[in-house]
Amino acid sequence: MDDLVGEYVLDREAHLNAPAIVIRPDEVQAVLSTLREEAGYDHCSCVTAQQYADRYETIYHLKKYADPTDELSVVVPTSSREPRSETAAPVYETANWHEREAYDLVGIEYEDHPDLRRILLPRTWQGHPLSADYDQNQPQVVPLEEHANPLRDDQREQDTMFLNIGPHHPSTHGVLHVQTVLDGEVVVDVDPDIGFIHRCEEQMCQQGTYRHQIMPYPDRWDWASSGLLNEWAYARAAEDLADIEVPEYAQVIRTMGGELCRIASHMLAIATYALDVYGEFTAVFQYGIRDREKILNLLEDLTGQRMMFNYLRLGGVAWDLPEPREAFFEKVRDVLDTFPTALEEYHDLLTSNEIFQLRCVDTGYLSPEAAKQHGCTGPVARGSGIDYDLRRDDPYGYYDELDWEVATQPEGDNFARVLVRMREVEESAKMIEQCVDVLEEWPEDDRTIQSNVPRTLKPADDTETYRAVEGAKGELGIYIRADGTDQPARFKIRSPCFSNLSALPTIAEGEYVPDLVASLGSLDTIMGEVDR
Repeated sequence: MDDLVGEYVLDREAHLNAPAIVIRPDEVQAVLSTLREEAGYDHCSCVTAQQYADRYETIYHLKKYADPTDELSVVVPTSSREPRSETAAPVYETANWHEREAYDLVGIEYEDHPDLRRILLPRTWQGHPLSADYDQNQPQVVPLEEHANPLRDDQREQDTMFLNIGPHHPSTHGVLHVQTVLDGEVVVDVDPDIGFIHRCEEQMCQQGTYRHQIMPYPDRWDWASSGLLNEWAYARAAEDLADIEVPEYAQVIRTMGGELCRIASHMLAIATYALDVYGEFTAVFQYGIRDREKILNLLEDLTGQRMMFNYLRLGGVAWDLPEPREAFFEKVRDVLDTFPTALEEYHDLLTSNEIFQLRCVDTGYLSPEAAKQHGCTGPVARGSGIDYDLRRDDPYGYYDELDWEVATQPEGDNFARVLVRMREVEESAKMIEQCVDVLEEWPEDDRTIQSNVPRTLKPADDTETYRAVEGAKGELGIYIRADGTDQPARFKIRSPCFSNLSALPTIAEGEYVPDLVASLGSLDTIMGEVDR
């Protein structure tokens, strides 16, 4: 590393997940370009901005798609009087949206950024909510020009039409507004307008205690049945921060519950996608909801809830499996036995359907290079042939003890992303069955569901970590910086949907309006997780 960027390094830090180098704010592109092209750090997984008493700071969390355990944090401090840094967007396209969020919420300006404007808050918002001098009581006024004709200053010669798609939930998978410019029926420009459901999730977590008050929040991020996976992302980061070991028995339960959530999430994605693409409500949508309900029944038995589970605890899980255990195991197996036949039905009704194929095959193409540039992960990346899955590549839980395969498709189109999700349902079912086998044979006197965790956690001051899990939509990461108290000084959520959605213009431009709708649905975004 020193032979590549040693001349730029001002200082070094030791984050718990990765080494960190500190560089000048006017040398960001030079350093990141070298790290990307010569050191192989082709995945900018997250960008975190924060403010200290004497400075602002941007952290670029870099990984390699070939080996996500090879991590590096690039720390860029800037003056507290003039928080200004060089943009990383020309090096990593995913930094475009991440830096816009950092500007919007924290107040750091990025020089030469291609489009530095607010992304989560309204354009006319005054101040930056995560900066130290922000006045939370100041009124916010939206002037009339906010609603002016967006094309009034458009000087383009071609005959174009501006089309608003959304924001209305059923058609845009959440409260998403897509500003679209058409040349005839061809999409020539797409600008996803997000932030309609920004709920200050990071700020609320920063005001909660590690031990008791943060865990209920993750269920609200990706609420499409992915709650246990969300909770696991926080648990993994906090357990790393506080050096908490999780009993193996609890890891098996977490793995089983997480894969149940993955199936429920994918079933909803497949069901609603059939509705998006060719209005298939009576069969595929209803069947998908039927099979999702079977999984939700199991999750309700396990956690007591159908969506907002709040089941994981730091150091383990809240309680053991439901009694009688044998009846629960039999119920799980009965549900899993229905999935081979169900998936055959989906292939008959969906992937074999001529209309569905016409709408999805060779539309919404996302090349592997573009997917990496946008920081795409999960089924979106694996649908472009990128063999990247944190369950295998950065093992946690009980995954490294199970027999399963990562599902990928090389085509990179809308159809490929559907096939990946359907194959992942099969793999998740295999993992759940193996977990049930293990839990059935587990000795009764060794069923430890939680390690001994102090009632009040106070990680050491200036301890930092970024940890991620393979959520239903992709890499769900959490950055936490401790300040010696029982609350995080900074809590940053790396949403897989946020980066995946940023690829929509690349996917949709040059295609037709119906293709845009199909491409948006194929990303399987949940706006609560995008906006947080």
